[in-house]
Amino acid sequence: MTLSRVPGGARAGAAPDAFERAVRALRAVRLRADVALTEVPAPARIAPHAVALAGDVVSEGEELATGRFILLHDPAAPAEWGGTFRVVTYVRADLEPEVGADPMLGQVGWSWLEDALREHGALAAGVGGTVTRVLSEGYGALADRPPSVDVEVRASWTPLAAGTDAGTGGAGGAGAPFEVGAHLEAWSLLLCTVAGLPPLPEGVSALPRPQR
Repeated sequence: MTLSRVPGGARAGAAPDAFERAVRALRAVRLRADVALTEVPAPARIAPHAVALAGDVVSEGEELATGRFILLHDPAAPAEWGGTFRVVTYVRADLEPEVGADPMLGQVGWSWLEDALREHGALAAGVGGTVTRVLSEGYGALADRPPSVDVEVRASWTPLAAGTDAGTGGAGGAGAPFEVGAHLEAWSLLLCTVAGLPPLPEGVSALPRPQR
């Protein structure tokens, strides 16, 4: 993983200690070398505090998938969150037309997210989202262009502390510990799965790229 930073990636201001610790934990995560991360300006109106990461899967110079991972923090713990933190994500990739035509693509795409969260032990509540496919076909002067299918998975969830049941506000307490790195790793796995990359062999760790 390469993590580059830009000014304003995490919004400036007096941030709570819990949020600052979460941001430091995100910046310390090391992902597989195919994933390039850039810290980008966070959305300004969703929550008082936020950090956003843009991710791309690049293999042999070709971009295979792209996405965003956003961590929101609101000390007021909005009722719809069920906690003080909320993760908002999306991933997008081009698929082979025959794969995109699969009527089960939506269910399969959502299962990729659920499997990624489970594999990395990223405990979450209120997981919801959409899987969208877009078919593009060329006509007229573009009739020779082969059909293409884009798939996009959008999801959000509330991260929970270990040993906390969903619905109890496990991430809602001040400074409640949760493994924010596991949530970024799960999102990265989803990004790589959508990109069509094979999983790393069991027991093999990805070597980090030098930070730039």
